Amino acid sequence: MPLIRVEMTEGKSKEYKKTVLDCIHDSLLDTLNIEDWDRFQRIIEIKKDDFEKPKGKSDDFMIIEVTMFKGRSKDQKRALIEGITAMLNKRLQIAPTDVFIVIHEPPDENWGLAGKQRG
Repeated sequence: MPLIRVEMTEGKSKEYKKTVLDCIHDSLLDTLNIEDWDRFQRIIEIKKDDFEKPKGKSDDFMIIEVTMFKGRSKDQKRALIEGITAMLNKRLQIAPTDVFIVIHEPPDENWGLAGKQRG
């Protein structure tokens, strides 16, 4: 049950944003073997003046946070990062240097599912 949060500057089309989410979901399917229905994703659009980024980054720059259960290997995480980046480049021509990904793995006791604590 990965939770996805994408932060990007506002102004992209509905189709562009849907493709971003599809790229991430397809990479999760390919690398972590999640179920297809498992789509907990959101895009947060930020005004350009409110989104500070390193020099040299384009208007396509985005921060992708993946929050998921512990237990994936280092190789799976590497494949996920590389897969997301490659799909965004292939489908939307987003430069790999404009993709910043961080993976969070909170302990099981920090997850609440259907009113129940996991773990």
